[in-house]
Amino acid sequence: MRNLYYGWKITAALAVTETVSWGILFYAFSVFLVPMQEEFGWSLAVLTGAYSLALLCSGLAAPLVGRWIDRHGSRAIMTAGSILGVAGVVSWSRVDSVPMYYLTWATIGFAMAATLYDPAFTTLVRWFERDRARAILLVTLAAGFASTIFLPLSSVLVEWLAWRSALVALAVILAVCTVPLHALVLRSRPEDLGLRIDGAPAELEPSTRRHIAGEGIALHEVVRDPSFWFLTASFVLQQFATVSIALILIPYLTDRGDNPAFAATAAGLIGAAQVVARIVSTALGDRVSAVSLTALVFALQAIGVAVLMEWATHAGIIVAVILFGTGRGVVTLMRPQLVGDLYGRAHFGAINGTLAMALQGASALAPISAGLIVSAFGGYTHLLWLMGALSLGAAGVMLALGRTHQWTSDMRSFPEDAD
Repeated sequence: MRNLYYGWKITAALAVTETVSWGILFYAFSVFLVPMQEEFGWSLAVLTGAYSLALLCSGLAAPLVGRWIDRHGSRAIMTAGSILGVAGVVSWSRVDSVPMYYLTWATIGFAMAATLYDPAFTTLVRWFERDRARAILLVTLAAGFASTIFLPLSSVLVEWLAWRSALVALAVILAVCTVPLHALVLRSRPEDLGLRIDGAPAELEPSTRRHIAGEGIALHEVVRDPSFWFLTASFVLQQFATVSIALILIPYLTDRGDNPAFAATAAGLIGAAQVVARIVSTALGDRVSAVSLTALVFALQAIGVAVLMEWATHAGIIVAVILFGTGRGVVTLMRPQLVGDLYGRAHFGAINGTLAMALQGASALAPISAGLIVSAFGGYTHLLWLMGALSLGAAGVMLALGRTHQWTSDMRSFPEDAD
């Protein structure tokens, strides 16, 4: 362990904290909808509206969190985020009014911004270059099981303890498993410990220094780069489609006559497909460009929609959800990889946070938009075909990014002037 690169210790810590944070702050919400509705009598729109508010707050805070990590490192902000998350879950267990409920979820939304994937990826990008994809893979493989662990655990706790006490138990788990690891293990950057970023050359000649990953490009330059807007547009389209499909998949399957138990089980395969897809995509990382691989998985989601609509059997449903899971799993890896490859690590937090804000906005708008479309057309068919078209459009925009970046990367590849 003495010779183990410290970045791998950070990776291991984040694998634990991301699994627990995603499981409690993000996934557990659905388990508590029914008991809260039974106690309060609030409508489903009121209950889920608070969750949308949390996503909006998370998106708005993402650029600020990213800038903080760029300047000060992740230890303080992720530790504070974990403490805020614990406070939010405890507050959730005590809600007795709609305003308090919404204020609680706004708090949890800010905690999400400081603890979920974006700050974790920003941390890893600061520690890894050559092994960046592998480090991100290890964290996302672990966190890929967050719903598998915490949905049934939350359900059991609700059954044993009732929903309020179950939330207190989850808050204790969140506190024990995240706060100490963030506070004691995370460090700002390898240079602070006298180390070099993993994979970086021992030294660079001043005459051949370039704007490579170790240096990075500032946000004000990035927003003038056409590549950034192609990247943002592609991921926003895909995020909107992905959230919409996930939201209506089970209702669509049961509406067309499938058994609810089968529908839930089939939808659960998305998580398993994500994990497999992440392993395969990392293995292909040296053979296929990140842009091409991302465009491919976006197109796979569009194919998944077509399979779901036209192959009306259990086998067709399983094939479709595997394609959906493949897209979701690979996108989680490719976004930080693309941002890091395009713009470097020095300002990664601010750049990735700005992109995350747009994606969280899409996530928050998708449920409302999906509901309006379903109501307008009296069914799910038009919505699904539209989401398939958006996924295909996302793939096309991603391919356009590849062509655009060829020009912009050439512009950034000139050596810096000698002093």
